[in-house]
Amino acid sequence: MNIESTLKEAMSIEGALGVALVDYESGMSLGALGGGPQLDLELAAAGNTEVVRAKQRTLKSLGLQEEIEDILITLGTQYHLIRPLTRSRGGLFLYLALDRGRSNLALARHRLRALESDLEV
Repeated sequence: MNIESTLKEAMSIEGALGVALVDYESGMSLGALGGGPQLDLELAAAGNTEVVRAKQRTLKSLGLQEEIEDILITLGTQYHLIRPLTRSRGGLFLYLALDRGRSNLALARHRLRALESDLEV
């Protein structure tokens, strides 16, 4: 599945507010859908790049030989899921913002994992 198709599928997840494929080396988005005045996806992509980098540094400092499956940030009205691509060593992650009242977190994580495995970059 290409980037555009992956982003469209992610936006079909119940409660999706926005999605982006981000290069965490540069902080630049390779593609994004959704967002709006309440969710600036370009700004979120850059900010979440720092989250991924910080967690990777922490894992390295702890000597953990683990890969990040996903990072969950919960807000009062939203969930933010960050899923580094494990199949691609290109330093990319999928970022999905969800409306907390309209989404099923477990299902969203499952769908994002499936999309990651089907994505061809």
